[in-house]
Amino acid sequence: MAQETTVARPYAEAAFDLAREADALAAWADGLAIAATVVADERVDAVLGNPRVDDERKAGLILEVCGDALDLQQRNFLRLLVNRDRITLLPEIRQQFDLLRADHEKTLRAELITAQPVDDAVRDRLARALSERLERDVSLEIRLDESLIGGAVVRAGDLVIDGSVRGRLARLTGALSR
Repeated sequence: MAQETTVARPYAEAAFDLAREADALAAWADGLAIAATVVADERVDAVLGNPRVDDERKAGLILEVCGDALDLQQRNFLRLLVNRDRITLLPEIRQQFDLLRADHEKTLRAELITAQPVDDAVRDRLARALSERLERDVSLEIRLDESLIGGAVVRAGDLVIDGSVRGRLARLTGALSR
């Protein structure tokens, strides 16, 4: 996994630079998402892994499935990935592109995991507090997890705030076992 990240990074940075120069970050993000979904399909993956299929046909298959969702630069980028035998890294490239875009736009997707449903006022207050603390525009997604027993866990990038009852019990158990 770490090796995939290392190999994918320069391609993600190149795609990001192309997108930024063309003022098309959203279009590139959408195009990469579509193409990554196509590449991740097991039927397409079988063709990509077949040594009897030449690069032109592999690229053609992906581009045909993507249809008009990709512009000329994006199509050429995918051809490059196929020619360099890096097309299977496209989901990782897309993920790194999204991180570069979020950093550039000063946005962050955060997750609030709770044991009980949360009303909109609490969600909005937490999103504002995270935005101020992290100096980013935070969009907050909520997920229910009854195994937390009570409380909540917030995940925002590298930041994890565990205020769950399950987390507190785990810390208490760890402290008692020392």
